[in-house]
Amino acid sequence: MSLTVQTKRIHSVDALRGFALAGVALVHMVEQYIAGPTPEGFMEGVNSLPDQIVKVLLQLFFTGKFFALFSILFGLSFAIQMKSAEDKNIHFGSRFLWRAALLFVIGYIHQLFYRGDILTIYAVLAPFIIPFYKIPSKWLLITAGFIFLGIPRFIAYFIFGGDSITGIHPMMDVSHPQVLAYFKTIKSGSLLEVFKANAGYGMQTKIDFQMSIFGRLYYTFGYFLIGLWLGRIDLFKNLEAQAKKIKNVMLWAVAAMLVSVVITFATFATIAQPIDDTSLHFTLGMNFMDWVNICMTVIILCGFLLLYKNKKWEGRLLFFAPYGKMALTNYILQSVIGTFILFGWGLGYLGQIRFSFLCIMALLLITLQAIISKYWLKKFKYGPLEWLWRCGTYLKWQAFLKKND
Repeated sequence: MSLTVQTKRIHSVDALRGFALAGVALVHMVEQYIAGPTPEGFMEGVNSLPDQIVKVLLQLFFTGKFFALFSILFGLSFAIQMKSAEDKNIHFGSRFLWRAALLFVIGYIHQLFYRGDILTIYAVLAPFIIPFYKIPSKWLLITAGFIFLGIPRFIAYFIFGGDSITGIHPMMDVSHPQVLAYFKTIKSGSLLEVFKANAGYGMQTKIDFQMSIFGRLYYTFGYFLIGLWLGRIDLFKNLEAQAKKIKNVMLWAVAAMLVSVVITFATFATIAQPIDDTSLHFTLGMNFMDWVNICMTVIILCGFLLLYKNKKWEGRLLFFAPYGKMALTNYILQSVIGTFILFGWGLGYLGQIRFSFLCIMALLLITLQAIISKYWLKKFKYGPLEWLWRCGTYLKWQAFLKKND
């Protein structure tokens, strides 16, 4: 008989996961599920000053921050699963690897709709976090610090320069024929044509983005390690006891962010025009920009936790808990809905809806998914994809319906 790992859910984690997913959904919708550069003239005629303000605010407070929260929570979930299994004398490492393999399959299907899928990246990185489970906490933090300083990014730069790792064009070359051809496909192509483009060219661009000087792969793993460390110190079980430390970390993060913002602006301001995105100067600027993102992520995380420990705010933030408990289902479903609205295989509104309207649409979608999730979980133990993933993990059908009281 297979042994399963049962864990007592920490509602603050579900709420934070839902909150993080909401931020991801907002960014993806406003970016119109393109996940890459757009041709010149894109959004021409529907890009007013209010829309530019919305875009700038999203860039400052959402882009690169909520994916980070989502990644931290992946590392935290790993820590919770491993600890629960360890307490029951169950070896969960091999099961976790199988679980990651299934996640890759789910993510690859998602990739066919949206080339910015993150699940395949999580699945590829998952095996590398297992050895860190037994490593002392100081080495977790040292390794994460090594990553966040940008060392892997500079190694990638000195190996590949600004060239494509997969042999395609430079990522920021918006006039390249491959960029134009891809854009034409998602704007007017059939569903099968979009699938083909995302399975091939779309995957290549994602690999470049993840492993080149943009460094998303390395940072994602760094966030995994932070999540593992947070699980190790039981932060989410001891919010009251940790409140003072959380406030201090938040204040240090604000100070570090202000310094990072100044350094980032100074770096980009001194880059010769036109900007050469393959230069070391540009790579430095990208590194400092990620410092800003890291600091803002810490501020958002600490702010959420400080609000959550307040009883009044706890009730409000728990609105996101069902949404977060069904994060896998909601993440993929929002991409299918978003691409249906925007891409040519669906309604075909790509480049025709103002950023401000896209923001409103995203908020409505998040609210609708959160409400549906709440009522779904009154009758079912898991979301549909969560249930299938669990069945695949343990290679047996899992209970789906909740028993009537």
